[in-house]
Amino acid sequence: MTAFEDTWHWNQAAEQAFDEVMRSGLSGASELLRAMRSFLGENDMMAYLAMMAIRLIELHRVLKPTGSLYLHCDPTASHYLKLLLDGIFGNERFKNEITWKRTGVHGDSKTWSRVSDTLFFYTKGTNFTWNDPLEPHTEKYVNSHYSSTDESGRRFQLTSLLSPSPRPNMTYEWKGFPSPGMGWRYSKERMAALDAEGLIWYPRLPDGTLDISKRPRFKRYQDEQIGTRISTIWTDIAPINARAQERLGYPTQKPLALLERIIAASSNQGDVVLDPFCGCGTAVDAAQKLGRQWIGIDVTHLAVHLIEKRLNDRYPGIQYIVHGTPKDLDSARDLADRDKHQFELWALAQVDAVPWKGGRKGPDGGIDGLIYFKPDGKRTEKAIVEVKGGGTGVKDIGRLAQVMEREKAPLGVFITAENPTRAMEKDAAAVGRFEDDWGRTYPKLQIITLAELFQGKKPDIPFVDPSSLKRAKREDVSAGKQEKLL
Repeated sequence: MTAFEDTWHWNQAAEQAFDEVMRSGLSGASELLRAMRSFLGENDMMAYLAMMAIRLIELHRVLKPTGSLYLHCDPTASHYLKLLLDGIFGNERFKNEITWKRTGVHGDSKTWSRVSDTLFFYTKGTNFTWNDPLEPHTEKYVNSHYSSTDESGRRFQLTSLLSPSPRPNMTYEWKGFPSPGMGWRYSKERMAALDAEGLIWYPRLPDGTLDISKRPRFKRYQDEQIGTRISTIWTDIAPINARAQERLGYPTQKPLALLERIIAASSNQGDVVLDPFCGCGTAVDAAQKLGRQWIGIDVTHLAVHLIEKRLNDRYPGIQYIVHGTPKDLDSARDLADRDKHQFELWALAQVDAVPWKGGRKGPDGGIDGLIYFKPDGKRTEKAIVEVKGGGTGVKDIGRLAQVMEREKAPLGVFITAENPTRAMEKDAAAVGRFEDDWGRTYPKLQIITLAELFQGKKPDIPFVDPSSLKRAKREDVSAGKQEKLL
């Protein structure tokens, strides 16, 4: 519930989302949501469900007839979300509930250890894209299931030739073997073809004659089998742990293998993959790797910056378009006026600063972000970053200098939408200069304007620590040149 308490509250936005569902024309979804509101009341969970409902309706609208939707959630709200999906897609479009073991056993108090998440799989129509997901046979499986060998040494197993259900048109005698009660699995013509290929095994008596008291069986060769179909219980995809190579530090980052499996199963090369809550971009990364087109959406500039960095690191030369982020001075000022918090996150991303307290809202003690650096190549120091989207003055420079002293930070960066006054520049210079272990000096308190950010100016800081914004591993596949949308 922590995520809901931090993010979702019943307010005017939640009421508007609820109202949009009521006016959507989808009686199933609207009646379900109305019943949930009656049961749950107007609380954080209900706000989350109203937000999800209107978005799921829109996702259903834009989904192609051959498309699929996967919704990943934990048990906190999965039962409510399943009802909403049934109301929007129709319960006949529900295909699977997949359980992913996302972590190892840990010490949950007085309950079974919570180790799994749920993925709901729905389709838009009956003719949906599907590529059978298979996993290679293990050596143990091969030895136990393909224990027979033919004269050439090929491994095979014997499987039934009997029909699993009544098939009167498949009722016939075959080479002296009477018809099974429900008929054979194949037509007489198909049986003849299999027999000609040597794919039917016949039981024999010690003298070599056919034993018609038993049944012939089909010879399934192991070297012709691609693998075993993957079930709805996924235990073979490891979570992102602290030592995982692909870990970027994003709190809800999903393993690339998880999204690769989903995208490979339910789309073909060139198809469009949409992730409307793309976080740090695992879905768009997997789509790019597998040769799909993609669209990713996120509401935070911190996430968008992380995705851009991830894609550029992994696919050098990749081309995509980013919509919604400031492209010039006017749009940056507009963002500052509309959403101070998101403006701060955007500005911090421009200087590769780590947002203070993970970018959460609340008192910051004069710190918007941090840039870590190693002045001697070993020990880590920090630069305090403060962002101002409105009016500024000398007092702001003095306040940042005090925070630097309090936090024992040798450097500070002041990002301002307005040009600094001469008095501000004078006070910043008075803070002094910082000397690294090689005798090079840097202004302790540096002022950077929005205009300078758009010109590519960065803080003058020695040996910025790259681990604070971890670099994604470069992917070996060639980057696509088509335009992507983020």
